[in-house]
Amino acid sequence: MVGSGYETLRDALADDGLQTIRATVGGCHAIDFAVGDISFDPVIPDAGQILCIGLNYDEHRRETRREQTGNPTVFARYAQSQIGHEVPIVRPVESTMLDYEGELAVIIGTTARRVSIEDAMTIVAGYACYNDVSVRDFQRHTSQFHPGKNFPATGCFGPWMVTSDEIPNYEELTIETRVNGVVMQSAGLDQLIFSIPELVSYCSTFTELRPGDVIVTGTPGGVGSARTPPVWLKEGDVVEVEVSGVGLLSNAVVDETV
Repeated sequence: MVGSGYETLRDALADDGLQTIRATVGGCHAIDFAVGDISFDPVIPDAGQILCIGLNYDEHRRETRREQTGNPTVFARYAQSQIGHEVPIVRPVESTMLDYEGELAVIIGTTARRVSIEDAMTIVAGYACYNDVSVRDFQRHTSQFHPGKNFPATGCFGPWMVTSDEIPNYEELTIETRVNGVVMQSAGLDQLIFSIPELVSYCSTFTELRPGDVIVTGTPGGVGSARTPPVWLKEGDVVEVEVSGVGLLSNAVVDETV
């Protein structure tokens, strides 16, 4: 973080959370760089935990032919698999089934364990756009999602974090995913099966949530694998994930070279 003494946003969150960020931003009175002059890292490049939620929109659950569960479906993504805004998604040589998944990311600002649903939003620092790009052929090897969710340069996270105080009611947000300008996914955040407070509370039960941890809340219906014929990402495609009031995340696709 420029001028803050912190290497990453996670470091700033770990040092008195949003108070540190507000103080840092409050001391900035001039624009240092134009957006076109900078490159973007993932919002939290060094996240300790990235907890992704599967099947959290009913339309997506139905298009995958999965039964509804009584608790959230959770899998992990590694920080090293992530990229920032305008950094290319890399389609691995092992895959012909690369798929988009536009999502809202929730960034934790306070250490908490077993936080109640009623108090869960008090530990949320902010929100960002996420594209949980999936290597479907590897995801389908077994019932475990993990291999298909952790190839390098497949977790798109950005462009920035919008603090929670700027989003009074996340359920009023909408999310849209576009491939080459064509709308593929569109939903309201009020359509989540498990709400953000429920997700935060549930995750804090089985692990201690810490500043900079990320919960990726799930993707709406309309993924490429569920279409007829399937729509797989290929080199030259541009995927945009836009969340109202939060931002627009854009990443082109390139083929891996080995």
